[in-house]
Amino acid sequence: MLQFLALPPLLFAGVVYAAYRGVKKMEGENLTRFDGTGTVFREADPDSPGMTVVNAFLHENFIKPAQAAGATTGWEDKRERFEQGGLARTDCVAEYRDDTIEVDGHTLHGRWTLVDGYDPDRRILYLHGGAFTVGSDVSHRPLTWNLARRTGAAVFAPNYRLMPENERRWSIADARAAYQWILSNGPDGPSDVTALAVSGDSAGGNLALMLSNWVKSVGLRAADAVYALSPSVDSSAASPTFKSNLETDLMLQPLLRPLVKVPRAMLLWGMRKQTGISPNDPDISPVFGDLSDLPPTLVQASSTEMLYGDAERYVGKALEAGSPAKLQSWSNMPHVFQIFDDALPEAHDALDEAAEFLREHGVVKPGWSTPPLG
Repeated sequence: MLQFLALPPLLFAGVVYAAYRGVKKMEGENLTRFDGTGTVFREADPDSPGMTVVNAFLHENFIKPAQAAGATTGWEDKRERFEQGGLARTDCVAEYRDDTIEVDGHTLHGRWTLVDGYDPDRRILYLHGGAFTVGSDVSHRPLTWNLARRTGAAVFAPNYRLMPENERRWSIADARAAYQWILSNGPDGPSDVTALAVSGDSAGGNLALMLSNWVKSVGLRAADAVYALSPSVDSSAASPTFKSNLETDLMLQPLLRPLVKVPRAMLLWGMRKQTGISPNDPDISPVFGDLSDLPPTLVQASSTEMLYGDAERYVGKALEAGSPAKLQSWSNMPHVFQIFDDALPEAHDALDEAAEFLREHGVVKPGWSTPPLG
């Protein structure tokens, strides 16, 4: 009888222990040794005229909609706002050429960004951001256009499948398929690539860095350079700036504020449930992969954004593993500030640094000069 009475507490303890073991398995490597290792590359004025314009935009398009509808509802409205942001940039003059890729019976659409005089065999695969739920080649034209005009390369942005109507694994599959495809297909048809860079911002930065790990593991031709803008690299949300930079990150704050208060164990289980993938799997958390023998990698981020710690940890671990990686950070800038090149001089500064990095690694067309604005 006494043994029977003791059974429920024992069962409860067993469940708790199993849950604890499950959480430990999902946490991933302890990377706190890299926290605080980054230094600010450029100081920026948080009260500059450009930041006044950008902050007003962020309040109107991120803060207010989140307050009105919640951060996880209204996907179509959010997607439309992103699209309109790209279409409003009538100064991004280029040819935007449709193209398609077949992925496991799925037709993946994308577009090339082509400026006059482009080299079809120098290519950049650009993976757009948007928390894996919004964004497209249209919304991110300011970035593909800026890369195209600064390099003379052909820039391809695939419209990978988005959540929540698609599983997270499909964005991974689509990014991998786009990488394989661009090795032997350019804007003018089939041809081998001469020079290749992979780039992406935020969620797209996650996919770009995931590709660095994956390409090495399957033995494909490596990219000549990788350029990641404010990448998300840790789906377990372990970085301290995930919380410490909440109030200074007006773009990610509306989406991520509800998660900051969630106990880490619940957050890990929730991520596992949402994606069907363990949060410490390198497919969704590139920082937990083997970061040795990677291509030259430039990561740019704002020191006041929530994902700054992700950038520090990724670059720190890559350097420790012997890979050529570099972190450049600007203070007091928003998440993916490079997309606000029409308002922020710092965006041009960062993009110029990226172009120099790509030139150093052979991606820029020989003799190329960036066309003047206007």
